[in-house]
Amino acid sequence: MLSPAFASAEGDPEAGEKVFRKCKACHAVGEGAENKVGPMLNGIVGRQAASVEGFGYSPVLISLSEEGLVWTPEELNAFLTKPRDYAKGIKMTFAGLRKEDDRANIIAYLATFEDNGS
Repeated sequence: MLSPAFASAEGDPEAGEKVFRKCKACHAVGEGAENKVGPMLNGIVGRQAASVEGFGYSPVLISLSEEGLVWTPEELNAFLTKPRDYAKGIKMTFAGLRKEDDRANIIAYLATFEDNGS
């Protein structure tokens, strides 16, 4: 797993923006971002799991949230490796990101967005 320092210090947000293109069909970030098939991801780094208002999460993510899951860079790295292995029963169909650099970069990119999208 990536350490939080590695994910933010070593990841390249510009490269992460390119990797995020794979996510855009289901997720949005930035000003005016809204939930799509997946929740909007503004402010995800450091946020409690399953906490975006108005989004219908899988029971497994709700349960993980109730257990205290926070999307730290380390947890995001583990999740993005293979989402369906990380959270059995999740609705998300994305297979995951095999390359560690891609995961570090996308986490760095997501970390640039505050809750309000700025």
